Amino acid sequence: MPSAEEPRGQLEVFLGCAPGVGKTYEMLARARTLADEGVDVVVGVVETHGRAATAALLDGLEVIDRVPVEYRGTVLLEMDLDAVLAREPELVLVDELAHSNAPGMRNEKRWQDIEELRDAGIDVLSTVNIQHFESLNDVVARITGVTQRETVPDAVVRGADQIELVDIEPRALRQRLAQGKVYDAGRIDGALANFFRQGNLTALRELALLWLADRVDDKLAAYRAANAITETWEARERVVVAVTGGPESAGLIRRAGRIASRSSAELLVVHVVRGDGLTNRGAADVGGLRQVAAGIGARLYSVVGDDVPETLLEFARAMNATQLVLGTSRRSRWRRLFDEGVGAAVVRDSGRIDVHMVTHEKAAVRNRLDIRDTRFHRPGSWILAVLAPLALTGVLALTNDYLGFTSQSALFFVVILAVALLGGVVPAALSAVMSGLLLNYFFAAPTFTFTIAEPDNIITLAVMLIIAVAIAALVDSATVRRRQAQRAGRDAELLALFSSAVLDGAGVSGLLQRVRETYQQTAVAVARKDDRTETVAHSVGENPPLTAAEADTVCPAAGGEYQLLLRGPEVG
Repeated sequence: MPSAEEPRGQLEVFLGCAPGVGKTYEMLARARTLADEGVDVVVGVVETHGRAATAALLDGLEVIDRVPVEYRGTVLLEMDLDAVLAREPELVLVDELAHSNAPGMRNEKRWQDIEELRDAGIDVLSTVNIQHFESLNDVVARITGVTQRETVPDAVVRGADQIELVDIEPRALRQRLAQGKVYDAGRIDGALANFFRQGNLTALRELALLWLADRVDDKLAAYRAANAITETWEARERVVVAVTGGPESAGLIRRAGRIASRSSAELLVVHVVRGDGLTNRGAADVGGLRQVAAGIGARLYSVVGDDVPETLLEFARAMNATQLVLGTSRRSRWRRLFDEGVGAAVVRDSGRIDVHMVTHEKAAVRNRLDIRDTRFHRPGSWILAVLAPLALTGVLALTNDYLGFTSQSALFFVVILAVALLGGVVPAALSAVMSGLLLNYFFAAPTFTFTIAEPDNIITLAVMLIIAVAIAALVDSATVRRRQAQRAGRDAELLALFSSAVLDGAGVSGLLQRVRETYQQTAVAVARKDDRTETVAHSVGENPPLTAAEADTVCPAAGGEYQLLLRGPEVG
């Protein structure tokens, strides 16, 4: 490992879409320029493949002799890692990052050799083709019909300090191949008819461009997070479509896909897992939507949040989205008086993010009027508790000649009941006291005094207060149980989502990544805890917490041996 005074070596990777695009040539050209500037450069291993122009660039550069290794009757020449480490250059050239070393070498893969060189403080230039990326191995096999045996983990390339794309038009590459500048004459016809077909090269080139664009996005996201930048930067078009998991969601995803394709934008699908009971979508619906999203090249994210508009906008800004697609609401106008709805709230607070409202045949329908979680619940219930009795008193004063005390008491009771249902125990008690006082003062004989002449009126007022408080207490108790059931339902849905990741073979890191995305955390770690120390076993994200003291949320696992450490918004 490098000492405190010796920083880790830098890695620059030259990325290409196929053999023959000029990666090694560009690497050698960069090395010669640096050597001319006084940098101590050596060649650890460079494969010229018999290309004269590439071999010519080796002239004047110091080349470390390779180690001969006999394998199955063939002598293989591998990089002499110990010789390079002993030489201690400033910069070393190590071609073909994904190369597998011959059996018997210290490291199985060449990229592991490079890690040792970097640990020793030596800078490295290397090359790799997109078809050797581990995450794209199956994709490349489907495109080209060739399965690559030598692969490199994406994280190794993503960890490079600089990646340079060596790009060439597919037609130009085929022309170079036909001219014998890539392979010898005996391999040209077969290569042109198979791996180097025009369609294959176009697809591989697009894969390289998209992968590099994602890597740039990662760097941009890290910079924005480090500098606490939440404003959308329109560096690249990115469309986020919000789905509920309902029957309209599949059509909404396809519609958003068409919107994204018109501007060559990336499409992200987000499903908000709510804990407030305003949706009853199941995990099975989300599983189907995941397949729909994958069919059009999008990825489905599930995030947790009770305030849906705020959660959607936080997700869109975190992803640096430029457009947000929502389904329109079919709620009636009188319901909008109590709750403006997700779409209106998102449009109001979207800022520089463009919002598309897409119509659909099906819409979510609320089962009953319930404003307990709307803007009228708090402090609106207190205002209602005061104003409703006063308003009823004014109405009854105008009809005093037509209604008796019994009818007036019943109407006050209706008002108290409404406040109890919408506001809870304390606002209902306040409304009951005010109603009793107003009924006694204005309508109970003798009027305009607080004296009660008839004992029946005292019983009426007392019963109003008792029944109002009892109903409100019952409603609050039911609300608590409802929220507990809703929380359990949300946890069950999240458990199903995480279980599907395990069944898909995501592994511990993949599962932690799913947790990080769902709860919108910057980093997640699993730590093993004993009596004295905490050891992080796995982690994802930038700057993961190493101890419970560094975490914003700590979730102990059953048994107490492991705990989940989250850095980001606190999870309840």
